[in-house]
Amino acid sequence: MKTRSLFLALLTLGILSWSCNKSEDSLSSSTPMQTTALKSSINTNVQQLKSAVSAITSSAGYKLIAGDAALRGTTASALDTTSILLANISGEYDYKATPFKRGFINLTRYFNRSADNALMIVRLPEEKVKNYGTLLMNRPGDDSLKNNYVVKVSDYNYTYSRSYGYDYKMASNINIKDVNAGDLKIQSAWRPKLGSYTYASEFAFDNGYLTKVSYATGDTAVSTYAISKDGKTLYEEKYTTIKTVGSARHKERDFSLTIGDIQIVRQLGVKNSLDSAKVYVAGVLQTSAKVAIVDVTNSSTTDVTESTVVNKKRELQITFDDGTTSTISQLAGTAITDISSLFTSLRQAYFSTNVVDWVAWDVYWNKK
Repeated sequence: MKTRSLFLALLTLGILSWSCNKSEDSLSSSTPMQTTALKSSINTNVQQLKSAVSAITSSAGYKLIAGDAALRGTTASALDTTSILLANISGEYDYKATPFKRGFINLTRYFNRSADNALMIVRLPEEKVKNYGTLLMNRPGDDSLKNNYVVKVSDYNYTYSRSYGYDYKMASNINIKDVNAGDLKIQSAWRPKLGSYTYASEFAFDNGYLTKVSYATGDTAVSTYAISKDGKTLYEEKYTTIKTVGSARHKERDFSLTIGDIQIVRQLGVKNSLDSAKVYVAGVLQTSAKVAIVDVTNSSTTDVTESTVVNKKRELQITFDDGTTSTISQLAGTAITDISSLFTSLRQAYFSTNVVDWVAWDVYWNKK
């Protein structure tokens, strides 16, 4: 019996050993196939990204935020301490220049309350939004303009103090001529004594695409740019830097670029230096591919904490296993420029600071 048991044990061990060797051989032989598929996978994911960018840039929401550069102006001036919450400005308001007196002072109210509402709903002419400088002006012909631009603000907090800094939060839906443009959310904070600043904004387009931008400063600075739809990441770039000892400058710690199921990653290694960039397809490391990360030194962007592809301070060059090379910009073409413009608008968010904030300011200070 003992001899038989020993024989069975050895037989089982042999089968397991053979099975493991076959698995390793199978994995080893599949690796070149996975690497060969890298070029095909990148092209597929880049095409999906191009289609997404095309759908975004042709939407009403993109026209709204991309046109924000024309809205640049001076934001509402704050007193030494100011706090405006949604509860202070809630209600429905229609744009119409209406003279009124406060004591002996002649004033003009531009947004007149028409109904109660837990939100702040504002109806104003599209022409006034596009020509931001005339928003709080009563010009000839304004009475004939239609209030066809509707903003529904569901969250608002603007708290400012010269010594403290500020907290800002805003969530709104925008409808232009009965067409839903999308939902804009912004949250930011600034603490001058701590030297910290955080900012996050997102725009949910009516066609289902979601774009997000976030940025935080301090000893660790992190910036993230992302485009997704139905929970699937189409584009994401994340850049993390840390402040080095004895220097005010930041040093790169982590960088990643994701396009669909393609991910390129570079991290700070154990020797406190950056490791070589690695490329993955659906989580599988592509051992035969090489990625060179090139920082663009002649870029007009001076923010050293954001050496990213999206702000045109970085380029990624991929060498495939067949020896051919290509850059992300070459593969994506004009999509990179469109993505850059999109994220720039989200970071600046002039629509919020030059329209929503001015409306909130006018409602808050001129209400009866």
